[in-house]
Amino acid sequence: MSWLDLLLVPLGFAIGAYGTIVGAGGGFVLVPALLLIFPDDSQREITAVSLAVVLLTSISGSIAHARRRLIDYRTGLLLVLTAVPASFAGAYAVRFLPRSLFDVTFGALLVALALFVVFGMSRGGQTMRSPMRAGRAVVRRSMDRGDGAVSQYAYDVRQGMALSGGTGFVATMFGVGGGIIQVPLMATFLRIPIDISVATSQFMLIFMAAAGVSLHALAGSFEPADAARIGALGLGAIMGAQAGALISRRLSGSAVTRLLAAGLILIGGRLVLAPAF
Repeated sequence: MSWLDLLLVPLGFAIGAYGTIVGAGGGFVLVPALLLIFPDDSQREITAVSLAVVLLTSISGSIAHARRRLIDYRTGLLLVLTAVPASFAGAYAVRFLPRSLFDVTFGALLVALALFVVFGMSRGGQTMRSPMRAGRAVVRRSMDRGDGAVSQYAYDVRQGMALSGGTGFVATMFGVGGGIIQVPLMATFLRIPIDISVATSQFMLIFMAAAGVSLHALAGSFEPADAARIGALGLGAIMGAQAGALISRRLSGSAVTRLLAAGLILIGGRLVLAPAF
């Protein structure tokens, strides 16, 4: 392991902490960072390494969230049923999108999503604004947090699976884990409390990232040098995910949404403005 690989440990720590706080794997931040550090590596290899780190971050973060009883396993497994197949479709579709259009389109999408997070999530997921009619497609959940508090919410499973499938397709097409898109959609459209949305999204990322890593492994995207890089980044990410879970306990829902919006604007703005530089 070289000195450069050792410097990846603190980067992995920061990615793991931030990703766990906002419910994302951190790939949308890690990919641009790796492209700067390793300019001679292919985008396919960078994406493969990023997904491997996202997988480790998601496992570590999910363990921490599970201790706080914040993961809605039933909802997560339901939504994964459409997210994983759609992610394979997104990986196939990306080859037909020109790189210049790819960057600008995704950047604009993230900036728009950031505005939605800021202006549309102020009360999203905290209470149901109107009662949802009973029906076969309605899932009602009651989450015992273990500290005497109980969160109750309901959502239309058809809407949830459609949103999750769309997220899986778009996220894989644009090379991110999906949590950065999944969390605001779960909190706003499905009206799931933000902390449960964050924890459940990270649980879902285990399956989505595992599917992506498997696909890249079969395609031969990994190089021999990637083992040390994944090890260094993964070590930092695992520790960072635990730290992020501790930090998230002290953050309000509004603070989490602001951090989420900041990340979206940062990467979205970079993609939109990249052609000008």
